[in-house]
Formats: sequence, structure tokens, C-alpha cells
Amino acid sequence: MKKGLLFGLIAASLILGTLSMKRAMPDSKEERIYQAIKIYSPYILEKRIGGLAIVDKRDGKKEKPSANEAFHRMDELEKTWGKNYLSVEGNQVLIMGENNQTIAKIFIQTQKEREFLKNFYGI
Repeated sequence: MKKGLLFGLIAASLILGTLSMKRAMPDSKEERIYQAIKIYSPYILEKRIGGLAIVDKRDGKKEKPSANEAFHRMDELEKTWGKNYLSVEGNQVLIMGENNQTIAKIFIQTQKEREFLKNFYGI
């Protein structure tokens, strides 16, 4: 009885630890297309003494989320920006500017990249 309780407690702590680590991780990304799009994103991470700050390059506005929320907040901002300024036409991602002009076109190479665009940016 005591051994079963001990093993149950250990198993429960491992499961809860794994779930909390999974929640703390930012969304997975397709590296090639994410890095190509990120160049045009108006948000950058800035290191500071107290942690990380998110800077909007358009107006210089800074957000200072807590260290454990910085990457999740960055993902939220990039997703919102992507819904407004990215579109898919055929096998290309179009990056639009403020006046609805096309700034860049990025070729979609794989189906995984297309699924990433749909799941992450909602386009």
C-alpha cells in the first residue's frame, strides 16, 4: 500500500511537471519560412537587465512582460500582425505594407510550411 502510494505520487509529479513544461514552451515553428517572415515583422526582442522587452519598430513602443511570458506574448503579437499583413496566394506568402502594397513574396516549399502558416498565423 505504501509503495503504491509512493509510486503514484512520483508518477503524478512527473506528469504535472511534463505538462507545465509543455505549456511554458512557445509554439513550434517551421524555421525556414518563419525566419524569412520574421525579417518583416515589426516586433523585436530586446535584452535588458530585468529580462526581455518587446519593441515595436514602427513607433518604438516597448512592452515588458515577465520572463516566463515574453515568448508567448511575442507569439501573440506576431500572430495578430500576420493575420493583418500576410496572405497566401498559390505557393507564395505575400507580405503587405501599411498601404496594402506587397513588400515581399516568399515561396512555400513544403506542405508543413503551408500548415504552419495556417496554424500559427491563421492564413
